[in-house]
This record gives sequence, C-alpha cells and structure tokens, in this order.
Amino acid sequence: LPGFIDAHAHIGGSAQGTPAEYVFKLWLAHGITTIRDPGSGNGLQWNLDHRRKSARNEIAAPRIQVFAHFGQDAAAPITTPKQARNWVKFIDGKGADGIKFFGAPPAILEAALGEARKRDLRTALHASQLYVAAANAVDASDWGLTTLEHWYGLPEALFDDRTIQHYPTGYNYANEQHRFGAAGRLWLQAAKPGSDRWNTVLDSLLSNDLTLDPTLAIYEANRDLMRAQRAVWHDEYTLPSLWKFYSADAAAHGSYWIGWTTADEIAWKMNFRRWMQFINDYKNRGGRVIAGSDAGFMYQLYGFNFIRELELLQEAGFSPLEVVRAATLHAAEALGQADNRGSIAAGKYADLVILKENPLANFKALYGTGMLGRDDSGKVIAAGGVRYTVKDGIVYDAKSLLADVRNLVRKAKLKNDHDSKKD
Repeated sequence: LPGFIDAHAHIGGSAQGTPAEYVFKLWLAHGITTIRDPGSGNGLQWNLDHRRKSARNEIAAPRIQVFAHFGQDAAAPITTPKQARNWVKFIDGKGADGIKFFGAPPAILEAALGEARKRDLRTALHASQLYVAAANAVDASDWGLTTLEHWYGLPEALFDDRTIQHYPTGYNYANEQHRFGAAGRLWLQAAKPGSDRWNTVLDSLLSNDLTLDPTLAIYEANRDLMRAQRAVWHDEYTLPSLWKFYSADAAAHGSYWIGWTTADEIAWKMNFRRWMQFINDYKNRGGRVIAGSDAGFMYQLYGFNFIRELELLQEAGFSPLEVVRAATLHAAEALGQADNRGSIAAGKYADLVILKENPLANFKALYGTGMLGRDDSGKVIAAGGVRYTVKDGIVYDAKSLLADVRNLVRKAKLKNDHDSKKD
C-alpha cells in the first residue's frame, strides 16, 4: 500500500504525558508515513524543528505537516480583519504549512481564510459552538476553507426550521458533558437525507472543493463507552499517564464520563448514522473525504485509532478501495502534496506499507495487535499487523517499533508501582 496519511494527528504532549518517541513509533508501526498536526500544541517552533528532523530522517517519525492554530504566537488578540490578515502573513513567514481555526467572528474568519488562500496556505476548521451559528461549513467553504474537521458546521448548514441548534436550559459550553451531550443530538435537528436542503448543501460544498475530514473514530466512546475503554491494545500500549488523562475528570479535555448515560450513547448512535450518510453521499457525488484520527483523547490511542477510522469509513458505506484512497491519495491532495506522496508512482517518495494479509479483505489486519487467525497447526493466534513501514526508502520493522512501545509502557508502569510503594 502507499504510506498512510493521518490528516488529524496531534503529537501528544505534557497533558497526556506522551513523549514524541512513543507517538511517532505507534504511527509508524501502523503504516502512517505522513501526519498533519492541526494546532501545534507542543509549540509552533517545536513542530517546525521536528518537521525538519523528520524530513532529514534524523528521527524515526512520519513526515509532519505543521498547522498553527489561529492566533498562535500573536502579540495581541486578533480583533479586526486587518489584524487577521497580518497574522496570516506572520505565520506564513514562520514557515507553517497551514492554519487551524476554531471559529472567529465572520469578518475576521473570512479575511484570514482569504489571505491564507492567496498565500497557498492550507486551512482547517473545527467550528466551535461559540461561533458556528454565525458562520457554518458552507460559509467557511465559500471563503476558501480547505478542510472541515469533525462535522461541526455541517448540521447547522442543514437547518431548515431553525437557525441555532436546540440547547437545553442551563447549557454551559465549558461543561464538556453538556457540550458533547448536546452535540450528540444535533444531526437529527438538521434536514433529512435527500431533502432539498440536504442536496443544496452537498452541491455548495462540492462547488467549493471542500474536503471533509470526519475523524469518526475519536467520537466512538460517545456511542459505546465500554468498547473504547476495553480495547485490547490498552493493556500493553497505553501509557499510565495517558490512561489517567482518559479517565473521568471534569478538568481534562474529553474526560466527561461521570454520568454518561445510555440515552447519550443512543443519541450518538443516531448521530453517527446521519453523519455517515452525509459523508457517504458527499463521496458518491465526487467530494473528497479523508482519514484523520485525532487520537490521544477519549480512550483513542495513536496508530490504533487511525485503523479504526478506516473501519468506520467502511461502515459509512465506503468500499475498501475507497477507504484506502481516503487515507492516501485524497489526503495527499487535501494537503497539496499529491505530486510527491499518496500513491505508488515513479518520482514520488518511497513511502510504503507492507504486510502479508490483504487489508481490503479485513482492515483488522492492519492493527498492531493483529486479528484472530490460525497457524499451520490450526492453533488460534493473533495474525496480521503491518510488517514493514517504508518512509523515504528507509525500512522500519513495525514489530520492533511495537516492542519498543511495549517496553516504554512497561517501564512507566514499573516506575508508577515503585513511586506508589515509596509513598
């Protein structure tokens, strides 16, 4: 296979207690040879330095596309369109590949997106509820947005009997249980599939060549918390610091599980159905949909979560070949990098994923923990897993990378045990 591109990949950090080596090895072990870090949470300069080190193969890491979050490293808050355009010029001068927005007042967002497009900077939008009623996905795509992250802004564009989503009395955006509980009931407030409004929105996004990066897998705990908590890879591959970050804690992002209800999970199951139908319709009409994981939150682990994203795209209605295209060529096109990656062709980087099994028959063959199979004697074993990941012609033994990660986790657990006994 061509090397995979994880289009929404945060490189961990201090909040999760995840060193870059741990994250990079999990990605490479799952065939990921390029990542886009939307937001550069470890600092813009840190990301730029690691982009350079990866490009020179000084570190074992995927290629890194560096996106700054809007306003990052600005001398003062951005409150005017002129300031927005000047900041885009500033961040372009720093060497960023693109910009991630969480929303902004419409005039400021339009100015920044226009300046970014003029400078050939790619843009991504997580349309937060603080701004989405003022500018939805269609608005942002009209202004030149490259990729829409997650799905925020799509249901709001599909409203035909309201202009603002229904919020329960007492809703508090800073309370993530409120935020995600209400979000799980949003798609059913939108126009129905096949309706005039549904088709109009699809046509608008298509005409603007907007790319959808749904990151389905990061939300899976919302529809089945126990499944996400008990994934087979946690025991050997999840650092104790990351497990603590996942666990219910009102102060941590994505850890809103105290009181998460059966009704919440059912609502999210319904949300997924409508959301999946939209992205499948978009793909079938010629729209570009790509694969991103957003791992490191909500019990979703780097590398493993990207493979789960492939499975969920198949659940949405993509054929296996369409899934692979989303994770390779279409992602390269969205990044403006299709001339050098995204497919196996003369003149492109030697970025490859090599394994014995056929992932088109079963994407579970790509998981580092493998899939159930039998050996020559008929004994049930964990078969599969990527055998080699090739980045820039350099061959990485995926099994050895996974062994390194298991060792990192084992040492961290021993240290925790030692510290607990000392206390």
